[in-house]
Amino acid sequence: MKTKALAFLFCLVVVTGCTTAKDFSSPGIEPIPGSITYGGQPRTKLTKSPIGSSFPHNFIDQYGQQVEETYIIQPDRSLKIAHREIKPIRFGRD
Repeated sequence: MKTKALAFLFCLVVVTGCTTAKDFSSPGIEPIPGSITYGGQPRTKLTKSPIGSSFPHNFIDQYGQQVEETYIIQPDRSLKIAHREIKPIRFGRD
């Protein structure tokens, strides 16, 4: 009985996560030099991409680190940085 209750709760959490609406209210992560939105939103709008879709952007920052950002397209077609990961660039074998 305990196993069935745990399985039910797990399924409930999974279904709730799938049906939750996307939250566009948070401001996102501040852009850094190299970000697409650094210095303001791009002039061209992503008109063919669905609202809420995401895409990656990779670049090398001013400190020589590899930066991986994920952007989400907002309802007004602006971009929001949803995730950023900074990794040092490694040369040769460690």
